[in-house]
Amino acid sequence: MKNHIVFICLILYTLTITAQTEIEKEISALLQTELQKPNIYNGFLNVYSNSKSIHIQLAEGTFYNGNTVTNNHPFYSASIGKTFTATAIALLKEEGKLAFNDAIGQYLPETVTNGLHIINGVDSSSKITIAQLLQHTSGLPDYFEDSTIDESPNVISQIFKHPNKTWTPLDCIQFTKEKMKPLFLPGEGYHYTDTEYVLLGLIVENLSGLTLHDFFKQHIFQPLNMNHTYMNLKSEPIDLTPQMAEVFVGDQDLSEFDSLSADWAGGGIVATAADLIAFQQALFSTTLLTAETLDMMQQWTSETQGMYYGFGLRKIVFDELHPSLPNFEVIGHSGSTGSFLYYCPALDTYVSGTLNQAEEVRATIPLIAKILKLI
Repeated sequence: MKNHIVFICLILYTLTITAQTEIEKEISALLQTELQKPNIYNGFLNVYSNSKSIHIQLAEGTFYNGNTVTNNHPFYSASIGKTFTATAIALLKEEGKLAFNDAIGQYLPETVTNGLHIINGVDSSSKITIAQLLQHTSGLPDYFEDSTIDESPNVISQIFKHPNKTWTPLDCIQFTKEKMKPLFLPGEGYHYTDTEYVLLGLIVENLSGLTLHDFFKQHIFQPLNMNHTYMNLKSEPIDLTPQMAEVFVGDQDLSEFDSLSADWAGGGIVATAADLIAFQQALFSTTLLTAETLDMMQQWTSETQGMYYGFGLRKIVFDELHPSLPNFEVIGHSGSTGSFLYYCPALDTYVSGTLNQAEEVRATIPLIAKILKLI
């Protein structure tokens, strides 16, 4: 009888390994298809599901100099950093240091808030709530991409024009005050903006007494053994880590631009695909936060068709985007560099990676959908 049980277990194990090998081949082919595009130099992709015994780690392509990328190379995660900043705020909430519905005037000095949000002569800046910042409903403009009131270059344009310029968080806030105007009253609309996340980063620093990068390191990176993750231009990884993979806009490599310092609490984190999954797995397993707080972060507002935004989290409902896409939803975040980090609850599967090309951001959604169809 024991021999029969052992034999059956061996067969099941063999079938599982064979199935995973086949899935990995198909997923690798999907990544290779993306790399055939002339503007994509390299790509990273991790797919993980403990319940389905899936652990796929792929790194394909090269650096501009021809050196091969590996799974050990970290990449620029861009706006995935918003989930980290939202988590930092949530950790402070659980410590009793703030509430999501508190007005930001309680935690930021008037020198920061005054003049940020003025409509018809009324300054609502200090009355904006933390929740509104987290969910992009404050009405504040985006210093990166919104138009300026005098038609001068916005910050995304200046990143390219002045690559050696260093931006501080307060520089970004001051630029917003001087060059932009709010779009609507707090709580009366939705507009995706990094300005809000700079304010959230400053709140984290003011309440914790730590720099934002040190807060991340002490409260997230170290506890989760994210030893190859750090903030670009601000800190170093815990362990020795290879250089960051190059990130492109067209044929322009941004990876060594000092001006990327403008991407701070709303982005700015450099990580390996494996470290990103470790973070999201801890988040959704309530290792980092309580289930109650995580539920609060998933109170969705409509972003666009098929996409919804919570507190530093985005939900994508694929078949709402297009009927040809699968009937799955994923929760996580993506970035303007082609980076992505999502969890599919229905499949208990995590997907992380990047195409390291800003021109191919839209390609990541169908890529993730195709991957999930294979699981």
